Amino acid sequence: MSELVTALKSAGLAPVLDADVLAAHAVDHAGLVPAGKAAALVRARSTDEVSAAVQVAAEFGVPVVPQGARTGLAGAATAVDGALLLDLSQMDRILSIDPVNRVAVCQPGVLNAAISEAAKEFGLRYSPDPGSWQISTIGGNIATGAGGMCCVKYGTTPEYVLGLEVVLASGEVMRCGRTTAKGVAGYDLVRLFCGSEGTLGIITEATLKLSPIPAERLTLAAVFDTTADAGRAVTAIMASGAQPSLLELIDNTHLRALEALRPMGLPTEAAALLLAAADANPAAELVAIERLCVESGAAEVFRATDAEEADALLESRRSAYHAMEKLGTVLVDDVAVPRSRLAEALDAVQATAERHGVVIGVIAHAGDGNLHPNIIVHPEDPDSLAAGRAAFDEILETALAMGGTITGEHGVGLLKRDWLVKELDPVNLAVQRRLKDALDPLGILNPGKVLRR
Repeated sequence: MSELVTALKSAGLAPVLDADVLAAHAVDHAGLVPAGKAAALVRARSTDEVSAAVQVAAEFGVPVVPQGARTGLAGAATAVDGALLLDLSQMDRILSIDPVNRVAVCQPGVLNAAISEAAKEFGLRYSPDPGSWQISTIGGNIATGAGGMCCVKYGTTPEYVLGLEVVLASGEVMRCGRTTAKGVAGYDLVRLFCGSEGTLGIITEATLKLSPIPAERLTLAAVFDTTADAGRAVTAIMASGAQPSLLELIDNTHLRALEALRPMGLPTEAAALLLAAADANPAAELVAIERLCVESGAAEVFRATDAEEADALLESRRSAYHAMEKLGTVLVDDVAVPRSRLAEALDAVQATAERHGVVIGVIAHAGDGNLHPNIIVHPEDPDSLAAGRAAFDEILETALAMGGTITGEHGVGLLKRDWLVKELDPVNLAVQRRLKDALDPLGILNPGKVLRR
């Protein structure tokens, strides 16, 4: 330990050793993921400092756990025993905004929302918008392949990452990708690092694609007596060729929790609320979406009367996780199924809740088939904990049986590591292990996350 600290100081770094600070940085937002005891924390301020820290860690064979805002929900930023925690949140500068080429160059600690704020004066925005967009960093978004509420039309984070600067396990600094609109020279290493959760390299700079801000957006809310009817409405909307810019489902458990957190007149007796928005010929789009909702069984459909009301609805949706925290510890699931099986998946989650006697609320990026069943557990009660874990596993099993995936956007981390082997075929898994070994032969980068060694 003393030799590691001495080496870090000799490299011009200032390791933090305070036990309380290390404990505070040992976890992210993943529920029920045990944290190890870190050896030290380094708050990096530049790519050179990240490189220096990794070189020292490699010399001593010390695990490196990269961290940003630690808003992740799968345990990717959780400490492992003896780790050097590498906090990148102070690398928070937007280095440039180029309105002609429509790109932004950012350090990893920049908050997601800050990019759109900086680009707004040019009529541009950064489209991916995870629920945590105001508090999550772009480095973490890229490392987990984050999604968001507008993915149904605009896609996920990896589709907006053009280039990266990455510190490898050796401490070497590599650039990959491009700034041009097109480019296919060599292997696509940018996509390799997107979603790698810090296990292949540490992102220190990103070149991101920007998009024009839509001229207008209109929003509606459809109320349903059953979640299955809401699911069928989603299927009908997507089959119709409509192009909503947002299609979000909020179930009754979340409606009640949200209304308790911040009263705004949500329909707490409804089984589900479907939020839809359109931003290309939005008036005509919403007329068609409203008709399909009614034909699928919507009891009522409301149009947001102005932008303020629409923003309030969306902000309420973003608060869903925090509202559920008032009920107990939230074990967050994150599965995606084919859109055609969304209604079936919603019914299956409800059956799982009843079978195990646990509270499960579902919010969903419904247009993507991406469900977030939020399971409430009380860790001090062994029976509650066991039931919650059993429900969590059953939901993952259900998703795979439907041809889906164990994680749509939160990543694998520690939380779902043992499930990855059930989703991937053996050859796929072997290739992923070889990639990890090739880029991180000492196994020091975020060890134990995503893949077991």
